[in-house]
Amino acid sequence: MKFLYFLLLLNTYVFSQSTDFEKGLAHYEKSEWNKAKPYFLKVLKVEYNNHKAQEFLGDIAAYTKNWDEALKYYKQLVLQDKLNANYHYKFGGVLAYKAQSSNKFKALTLVGDIKRHLHRAAELDRKHIEVRWALVEIYISLPKLVGGSEEKAITYANELLQLSAVDGHLALGYVAEYNDRSSDAELHYKKAIEIGGSAHTYKKLSGLYEKTNQPEKALSNYEVASEKLQRNHLNYLIGKVAAQYNISLDKGLQCLQLYIENHSEKDGVPKSWANYRIAQIYRYKSDKRNAYNYIQKALLQKPDLSSAQKEKKLILLMKN
Repeated sequence: MKFLYFLLLLNTYVFSQSTDFEKGLAHYEKSEWNKAKPYFLKVLKVEYNNHKAQEFLGDIAAYTKNWDEALKYYKQLVLQDKLNANYHYKFGGVLAYKAQSSNKFKALTLVGDIKRHLHRAAELDRKHIEVRWALVEIYISLPKLVGGSEEKAITYANELLQLSAVDGHLALGYVAEYNDRSSDAELHYKKAIEIGGSAHTYKKLSGLYEKTNQPEKALSNYEVASEKLQRNHLNYLIGKVAAQYNISLDKGLQCLQLYIENHSEKDGVPKSWANYRIAQIYRYKSDKRNAYNYIQKALLQKPDLSSAQKEKKLILLMKN
């Protein structure tokens, strides 16, 4: 009977663990980090080396930019499974984010470990796209004196090219853009559009055009993307370029109004920003009444929107 009682207790324990993990996972998949975290912590209290719970806790810490807490969980995972490429990638990646938010001296002390873990991840998984992207960004952004190398960045970009043509051309374009070779960057971004045609590829090309003071090309590229992809977010981007550079104002106004009408959380940019851009356009059109009405809408939705606060001052200076 005692043995039967032990089995019942064991089954209850296993069921409880499974339930806590599943509850945590359900919240995690909805990006409800604060609700997911307690369930994964419960799992670790009775199963301290549950790798998935540790990884989810590390991910939650990383998503909320708690770098030290994320590193604590990822370090445990690396020590427990040194042949897992993803653990090395996440540990090295969070170290890189920590370096970005640290002073220069502290950042320099982290460079060696960042490279070591990212290289190890790349060695362990020859098809790991994300770690190769991380290595491209690390090598291209670091000064030569502390280990930066355009040649190595291009090496990893070419590895990406073999794994994913779109990622490869985006990476090669990124390297070229970083080094002010805009013509090369344009060619690679256009190739990425030709192969993949995602909203991201169009955004990279338009971003390059904006950076090189070619807003008309940026706008035209977004219009092509919008026609092909029918994504509401592209309506905002068209309107943003129109408002920012005082071009194609009627088109920009139309797209921003469409963006607001069809807005959902997945579009990313809040309505307040769209109303702010509409106010900008009306100011350029010398329509003070509409400009003021829309800037008030933007500030009602987000009172601390500094760009809208500055825009309101400009609108109030307009002649009636």
